[in-house]
Amino acid sequence: MKTKANGSKSILVLHGPNLNLLGRREPEVYGSMTLEEINENLLNLAKKSGIELVAFQSNMEGELIDRIQQAMDDDVDFIIINPAAYTHTSIALRDALAATGLPFIEVHLSNIFSRESFRKESYFSDLALGVISGLGAKGYELALKYALTAR
Repeated sequence: MKTKANGSKSILVLHGPNLNLLGRREPEVYGSMTLEEINENLLNLAKKSGIELVAFQSNMEGELIDRIQQAMDDDVDFIIINPAAYTHTSIALRDALAATGLPFIEVHLSNIFSRESFRKESYFSDLALGVISGLGAKGYELALKYALTAR
């Protein structure tokens, strides 16, 4: 991961559709933590490590694409993304990630490989540095810890 002139590093965390309902939506599948709690935890970990972290959630594909493209102008070093349902449907989101050339980790709260057959296909996994699936909110923390050590 490159270092900015001021010595800081920048990570963008993207959350896809329906993740704004975490804590209320199927907690037996997605856990009881809210998205706000997940983001707060990540921000605290980032602050301790001296990096800049920005979290963004949208239910709209175009907004997520715009934010990925903006990452290039924002000098983002790394992306952590939970594309949620777009994992299985969005070539446009995949193309945006490919266009930036930024390294990213794909995160899923549930184990997508133990669920319905359509959830086993990801349009992102072959581009991602790694995939973390099924570890709940801890998956975001593990992705962040990896991003901190990435070059």
